[in-house]
Amino acid sequence: MAWRDTFGHLARTVESVFPTEKDLDRLFAAKRPLRVKLGLDLTSTTVTIGNEIPLRILGRFQELGHKAVLILGDFTALVGDPSGRDKTRPILTAEDVARNGETWLAQIGNVFDVSKAEVRRNSEWLGRLGPAEIVRLAGQLTVAQMLERDSFAKRHAEGTPIHLHEFLYCLFQGYDSVAVRSDVELGGTDQTFNINIGRTVQKHAGLPSQVCVINPLLEGVDGSAKMSKSLGNAIGIETPPKDMFGLATRVPDAIVGKYLRLATDVADAEIGRLLKGDIWSAKKAMAEAVVARHYGEAVARAEREAFERVFRDRELPDEIPDVAIDPKASHTAAALVRAAFGGSGAEARRLVEQGAVTLDGARLDDPLAPVAVRDGQVLKAGKRKFARLRTG
Repeated sequence: MAWRDTFGHLARTVESVFPTEKDLDRLFAAKRPLRVKLGLDLTSTTVTIGNEIPLRILGRFQELGHKAVLILGDFTALVGDPSGRDKTRPILTAEDVARNGETWLAQIGNVFDVSKAEVRRNSEWLGRLGPAEIVRLAGQLTVAQMLERDSFAKRHAEGTPIHLHEFLYCLFQGYDSVAVRSDVELGGTDQTFNINIGRTVQKHAGLPSQVCVINPLLEGVDGSAKMSKSLGNAIGIETPPKDMFGLATRVPDAIVGKYLRLATDVADAEIGRLLKGDIWSAKKAMAEAVVARHYGEAVARAEREAFERVFRDRELPDEIPDVAIDPKASHTAAALVRAAFGGSGAEARRLVEQGAVTLDGARLDDPLAPVAVRDGQVLKAGKRKFARLRTG
């Protein structure tokens, strides 16, 4: 059976497998417990919903009977991973790493069963490497190979300094794969170069090269950069539900679909339906699903209702005129605006196209789109026009 057949909706969180998906299928066909590695540097105190993507994949491997090998990068965090960065990342102190690691396992335990995983800290083996062993390890790659990495190539072309310890980082991460004898390594697209180096280091050690399973990176709620606690754009998996819902609604429209696919358990068919409709409604459904994944459906539904109530109350005037609407008639967005407020058809279409029309807080952006009307809904056009629709 192909690996995708056993992963369900989590398969959509895998961007690529290399060398090929057939290599992963062959490992599955071997019908032996695989050693599946995920390394996480302890660079903050918060596990984000971006970190959660590979953690859930690791948990699925564990459910299928394979050994989850979770490496807490206490040593590599001191080196500093340059992946995806245009300049050198500040190096953490040992005290920083120890403090950051205090809460990680407790948080990860909310995602999958850590008690059944093999949890290691890479200081166990990297901290014991002597100068001669580091030199031998460094001899497995050339400077030219290192400069094939996009971030290094860009910095080299711009004359931005690249420090020698940054070259060592990917070698140390590769050595982790040797130390734990991994069959599969998980990681984000920013780790593709590092994970591939692991294959090279394993080959030099006389071991079979691991198969690499890569997931896309999830942008933060600002939509401009990878989710990161240090950038202030992250949603933590233990963020309180009210804040979690509110943060999720700040996600730019363009990546609501990506959040639905990567950070929720919503079925593919339902995601397709949501994305064909009003994007504000889709965003609220996404925020509800994010909260539901971590706190349950009842809590998520309550947070959505509370959010919508506050959202409406903040915008609505004390007195809103009632407008009778024929419940049997077919209404388009523009026709509904014209029926409620009068004016020309051209003006109604313009208001809708400009995104100035909402129905119970959900934006109507297609003048010709059919609109289902319920009694008591509030239609808003522009900043000052309000109408409470009455169908009885």
